[in-house]
Amino acid sequence: MTTVQITLPDALAQEAAQAGLLAADKIEALLRQRLRTERIERMQTVRAKLGEDPLPSMTPEEIQAQIAAYRAEQRAPRS
Repeated sequence: MTTVQITLPDALAQEAAQAGLLAADKIEALLRQRLRTERIERMQTVRAKLGEDPLPSMTPEEIQAQIAAYRAEQRAPRS
């Protein structure tokens, strides 16, 4: 676990404390929700960009060549 210290304006800290939002589980839930929202927003941005300029289709042979190259890379000795 990591300990995080933050500085908040007094009024905000009091209001958040009264609402029970400064408890570790509440902060964790808020952070997880925000991270999820940001991931979804990034994914939607990429999806929109791909929709505007889609990747070219690959033939089955090209797909197989990519798979073979990946497998060869995975089998290669690491230095």
